[in-house]
This record gives sequence, C-alpha cells and structure tokens, in this order.
Amino acid sequence: MTITFIGHGYVGLVTACVFADFGNDVWVVGRTPEKIEKLKKGDPLFYEPELEELLKKNIKADRIHFTLDYKESVGVSDAVFIAVGTPPQTTGEADLSAVFAVAEEIGKNLKKGFTVVSCKSTVTIGTNKKIEEVVNKVKPVGADFAMASCPEFLSQGTAVENTFHPDRVVIGSDSEKAIEIMTKLHEPFNTKNIITDLASAELIKYSANSFLATKISFSNLIAEYSEKTGANVEMVLDAVGLDKRIGRVFMNPGVGYGGSCFPKDVKALVAIGKSLGIDTALLEGVEKVNQDMREMVIEKIIRNAKSKKIAILGLSFKPKTDDIREAPSVYIIKDLLEKGFEINVYDPEAMKKIEGVFGDKITFFDNPYDALSGVSLFAVLTEWNEFKKLDFKKAKDLMAGNVIIDGRNIYGREGAERIGFKYFGVGK
Repeated sequence: MTITFIGHGYVGLVTACVFADFGNDVWVVGRTPEKIEKLKKGDPLFYEPELEELLKKNIKADRIHFTLDYKESVGVSDAVFIAVGTPPQTTGEADLSAVFAVAEEIGKNLKKGFTVVSCKSTVTIGTNKKIEEVVNKVKPVGADFAMASCPEFLSQGTAVENTFHPDRVVIGSDSEKAIEIMTKLHEPFNTKNIITDLASAELIKYSANSFLATKISFSNLIAEYSEKTGANVEMVLDAVGLDKRIGRVFMNPGVGYGGSCFPKDVKALVAIGKSLGIDTALLEGVEKVNQDMREMVIEKIIRNAKSKKIAILGLSFKPKTDDIREAPSVYIIKDLLEKGFEINVYDPEAMKKIEGVFGDKITFFDNPYDALSGVSLFAVLTEWNEFKKLDFKKAKDLMAGNVIIDGRNIYGREGAERIGFKYFGVGK
C-alpha cells in the first residue's frame, strides 16, 4: 500500500520506517525544511536504538520518502496517519491544535476515491469524530474517507522492537471498509488485532499508560513505607509480583516516571474525568507520588552532601533514549541549582538536550569518572547499563566524599559499603 505519516517524531518516524520495511511505499510529511533534508540523508533527528540503520536501509530501497508537501503524499495514499504531538496545557488537557491543523491539510488534499484517515496521536476521547468534521468541511468533491483510531504502544528505547512485535494492534473505526484496509495493512505484524469503536480505541491508550504509571507510583509508595519501617522494597515487590494477578513488570521503585507519554496522559485522563464529573482521586494520587519521589531524592542529596559540589549520572527520562521531556533530572537539577549546588553531569545520549535547558549553569563531562572528580556525592537518575558496571574503587578514589544516591536501585548496598561508600537507595 501507499501510506503517509504526518509527523516524524518517535511515533511517526519509527512506525513509518517499520511499515516501509514491510514493503509499503511510505511518505513522511514534516514542516521544517532543515529537518526534512536531514531525514532524506538518513539522520533520524533523535536517538533510538536500531532506528538510524532501519531508516537508511529503507531510503536506499526507495520505500520511504520525506516531503513538506501534503499534495505530493496524501493524494496518492490509501491511508494517512496523524502522528503529531499533543502536549499538555496548563489545565492538564491535551493540546489538540496541531492535530486539527493537520486534519484540515489532509482534508484539502484527499484524492478522489477512498482513503483511511487514522489518528496515531494520543487524543482526548471524541477527537476522532472532531477530526472527521474538520476533514468533511474541506475535502474535495468526490473524495471519500473514513476515520480510524490506531493508537501506538511503543516504548522509547525499544521502539523499533515494540513496533515490529507489538503485544496487540488496536483498530477503532465505525467503517467496515476502513477496518478491512487497516487489518490488511497490519497483517505482517502477526499479533492480535483488537477491533473496536473510535471512543474505545481512544480510551484504551489513556488507560494503558495511566495503569502503567499507577504501577510505578504504587511501587514508589511501597518504597516509602519500606524506608520508614526498615523493610526492603525489592523483596516486598518480588513477593507481591509473583501473584499472577499482579505481576512484577513495571513495579520498579525509583525517582518516578517521565517522558512524553505517562505524565501528559495521566494529566489528560484527570482532566477528562473532571469534565465528566468523575472522581479522579486515584490518578491525582499517582501524580502526587511521582512528584514526591523527586522531592525525596532532593532531600537525600541535601541531607547527605558534605559540600555543594555533586555529580548526577543519567539525564534522560529512561535509558536507551535522549528524550528529557518530563525527565526527573530536569526537575532535580533546577531545584538544586536554586539551592546553590555546583553540578557535574554525564549521560551517554542526552547531554546536548540538557545543555539546551541549562547551558553553562552545569558542567558536562565525556564519561562518568571525570564527572565524579572532586564531588562529595553522586546520584544516579537513569539506569544506563554503563552505570551498572561502575568501578566503585576508582569512583571513590576520584571523589572528595563517599555518598551514593541510587535513584534507580541499580547497586547493592553491600557492594557499595564494602568499598567505603554510604549508600542510599529507594525503599531499602
């Protein structure tokens, strides 16, 4: 098939590359000439494992094309996917302005015949119906289309693998013809298709992310109980997770969740609930625990640092990505700078993006050991594999102090204390 993606972020570009790899003719529409030129040369614009190789492979095979022109792509496509950002507003509601702007451009450029317009962006329940209204107002005579909601469930750091091998594909539509086309398009994924209505597909996405966020905040709440009672949170959650009704996946205490999905989706579901008169105390509690964990890390740093010179290892919101949106590191660094701390930082991929936020207010290093030189304390905020293999003896020799704040529980207390460190994990 010929398909078009509007937007080339984590969702749009990864999914476009995967569909191209399955043999489809794929167009990707952007709005910035410089970015489109970089994409044409095989630069994915952000770090994601395996993505650059996949992009270059499909450019070479002439299966993926990049353009600024809707007419060039939409008019020849069997399906058009909306994959633009929906950032949170101050109210917590998703900002859908980009979605509706794109919908109007799609409508103006639809071909004669039938096209599926599919929204992959995470949108408020009822948005697909509004997109349909926008497209209907501007579509040419003779153009026919139907809406389909096809939410994404990729996880940054494993986005390519998640897209090639999804747990399920959700296709929401009121049109049998659209469902038939979308089902055929997704045949190569060899997974279970969930066929549903538009509203259910929209709610499935918010529900999945909010439930995962709830598991993280629940784990962090139990970590707080553990610290105050002398329990070991990992032992507690290991035992709890053996219950098949619960499971251990995503029950990992730490400095909280971040990124482009969980924070905004929980906020959006709270806003949706309030507009419907639903009690949103559970999800508001999830948000509060997430904020509290950042405050707890800051308190541990202030309480245990023997000097104002410290190091932070890990800046991205999770490993295997350079994304710092809603990353705990941004919040923690900002607060510590206001309190007069001098901060050395290192991250394998996110340094450039953090530099864009803080500039020369913090000091950047090319490896973790240089960042530790002369500091009284270091805190791990992202569980990159290279931090798990840190040479404790070398680190301690370089430091002026001996404190570890393990915000991701990647170290064992016994091993750290054997070298002479004072170790502070989460919930143990």
